[in-house]
Amino acid sequence: MTPESLTFLKALLDTPGPSSFEAAPARAWRAEAQGFADLVRSDVSGNSYATLNPEGRPRVMLAGHIDEIGVMVTHIDEDGYLSFDTIGGWDHQVFVGQRVRLLGRKGPVTGVVGKKAIHLMEKDDREKVSKVEDLWLDIGASSRATAEQQLRIGDPGVLAAGVLEFPNGRLVSRSIDNRIGAYVVLEAVRLLALEGERPHASVIAVATTREEIAATGGGARSSAATLEPDVAIVIDVTHATDYPGIDKRKHGDYRLGGGPVLSRGASVSEVVFELLAEAAEAEGISYGIEAASRDTHTDAEAIVNAHRGVATALVSVPNRYMHSPNEMVALEDLDRTAQLLAAFVRRLTPDTDFVPH
Repeated sequence: MTPESLTFLKALLDTPGPSSFEAAPARAWRAEAQGFADLVRSDVSGNSYATLNPEGRPRVMLAGHIDEIGVMVTHIDEDGYLSFDTIGGWDHQVFVGQRVRLLGRKGPVTGVVGKKAIHLMEKDDREKVSKVEDLWLDIGASSRATAEQQLRIGDPGVLAAGVLEFPNGRLVSRSIDNRIGAYVVLEAVRLLALEGERPHASVIAVATTREEIAATGGGARSSAATLEPDVAIVIDVTHATDYPGIDKRKHGDYRLGGGPVLSRGASVSEVVFELLAEAAEAEGISYGIEAASRDTHTDAEAIVNAHRGVATALVSVPNRYMHSPNEMVALEDLDRTAQLLAAFVRRLTPDTDFVPH
């Protein structure tokens, strides 16, 4: 990874953008894409597109969702305390003792998650799991009126946890799921654009929206319907299982630094899976395989059945501590995943057949 790409990645991860409120990281993504893509645009759903070789064939969609989980203000009481709900799937215990960054109309507002001090709790209450309805946000307001000068009902926010670089090429952030997917698909386009010989294919990297709350497909479905790609590869994260207490027989064996993970099963074209595996082996890229006998719970479900159907694959990056303020990935896995996508695209021709026979 170049220093410039790492700087961009860290800035992207630090830019708040919970589901349905992704405009800020999407702007940063499009600004970066302007440096090498042939066409950069966005749509009414907030999806962002970076296209290379627009007249080429086949038409390849590389999708990574740019939203993250977060919180939303639901009530402001007379003393200026804020009730909140979750955006996306949270372990509610994570909130206790955290700081938050709320996105107010006049700019960001810092707050803390409040909870009754342990000294004041009854014995039975100390042993109960904290739930969102038992917590509140404190922004230092003295009344509802002073709070409403900064925030409104429905304002979103994220936990105030910035990017950290750890030893051995580890990167920690609250928004790795799945800001890194949006990063990887753009890096793949960068690799294809910087190499001397352009691919036969038209390649469209898409930073999709609302995946974390996408009961009806979110931005991935609308973008796939718009693009009508011949083939699509979704980039997301999967659970790293290289830490204590994980049952590998149940959850698989996926390690930071082990390379991208290719899914097989639900919503995945076996034809595209084999093409990805062949590309990885030809390039000497190590990879894992993940069984998906049911839904993958990613944008793959939204894309595979879009318009007339799309030959779809899912490539995942191992991620520790998912849906927490301190998710962790290995930078080398991001590089290998982008390289795999570029290698896959380079091997395609206008005659490549994605129909299973």
